[in-house]
Amino acid sequence: MLIFGQLPNVLTAAPPNIVLILADDLGWADVGCYGNTFNETPHIDRLAREGMRFTQFYAGPVCSPTRANLQSGQDQARFGITQHIPGHQRPFAKLIDPAVPLQLPLSVETFAEHLSSAGYATGYFGKWHLGGQGFGPSQQGWQTAVETKGHTISMELNGQPHSLPTAEYLTDCAVDFIRVHQDRPFVMQISHHAVHIPLTTKPELVAKYKSKAPMANYPSRPEYAGLLEELDQSVGRIVATVDEVGLANNTLIVCLSDNGGLEHEQSGRIVTSNRPLRGEKGTLYEGGIRIPAIARWPGLIPAGARCEEPTITMDLHPTLLELANLPPMNEQPRDGVSLVRLLRDPKTKLNRNALFWHLPHYHHSTPASAIRQGKWKLIEFYESDTVELYDLSQDLAEQHNLAASHVEQVETMKTSLKAWRKLVGARMPQPNPNYDPERANELGKPSKGKRQVKGE
Repeated sequence: MLIFGQLPNVLTAAPPNIVLILADDLGWADVGCYGNTFNETPHIDRLAREGMRFTQFYAGPVCSPTRANLQSGQDQARFGITQHIPGHQRPFAKLIDPAVPLQLPLSVETFAEHLSSAGYATGYFGKWHLGGQGFGPSQQGWQTAVETKGHTISMELNGQPHSLPTAEYLTDCAVDFIRVHQDRPFVMQISHHAVHIPLTTKPELVAKYKSKAPMANYPSRPEYAGLLEELDQSVGRIVATVDEVGLANNTLIVCLSDNGGLEHEQSGRIVTSNRPLRGEKGTLYEGGIRIPAIARWPGLIPAGARCEEPTITMDLHPTLLELANLPPMNEQPRDGVSLVRLLRDPKTKLNRNALFWHLPHYHHSTPASAIRQGKWKLIEFYESDTVELYDLSQDLAEQHNLAASHVEQVETMKTSLKAWRKLVGARMPQPNPNYDPERANELGKPSKGKRQVKGE
């Protein structure tokens, strides 16, 4: 048996159970415990009351990059997965962005593989988006794997075609997994499709929110709120099951998003808002990369705690290994930092100099990289060869570009960013010989065998 002895004040010597709940496109300002008064998220809010709410937790700017760094503990730029798989194409833009690999390499050892080798039961339910056939969760250490796509699934019920909300189906799978494996250590990840567009939800939930007064300075979309409530109900059922089988005091539950909120669709229709943060999914402004994140573990994590230390999704990989008392994987790069000390004391400072992002693609912005060091954040845009510098301690909304008045700070951070890109082998965009300013925003047809994903 694994000995969980290096963490005093833990209520049990048994290896901890781990539950990861990953939302899709859930924005920093969408949840009640982050200040939203229109959307109703009582179960997620309860997790925050009983655990720790992070105010500066980061992800990648889009789906697949975050999922790659979460599974691997390595920055997604090492694999070239810096855009959703398979990525967009803009054949007449000023730059040609690098091609996106179609899968996470099987040579990468995920935290599920490491934990399963130590006796953990592993279960994955929901969206994967890290590779198709032969590169799914089953090939990356997840012993029980149910992969789904979209907000509904079709099945037969009493011999008749039946459509079931995916959130309900995945939650049924997750609850069953917890009950079956309650007598041994387990790690489970449920990756929801909510609140990704299209905003399809139950008619009764749409009606409920249509009758509710909107929130000031927030879109207050009934379809969005209904889809988020479905997600919240799933969180409630999973937490209730953990508590019911008596595992609360030995289970870490983490609830977070894969990137910032999608504020508007390609049609221009407003979906949500990340205000006061600037930008949205697919950008390197705070609205694209800062996410809601909550962790609960009674007895280890102080109830009602608030953590302001900058953290990122790839930190979860080393965190889970340390909690299970497993050694790091010396043969692989380690970009994430364990959050174990931070979970016990939210005022702890991590031994990390900077956070980095690399988005060499056209998404809801132009190709760029970014670095955060302390209060400073710099974004380098490749198309215009310009930089923006913000003091996040004074300018959370990133409205005041200080690059011109802090030249030395800019040069220091640009040097660090360049060195980091070299370290991880970041792939860069190149000049496009077919550049046409009048057609620069056109989306090209996907290559043969690739699928364009609307709304990504």
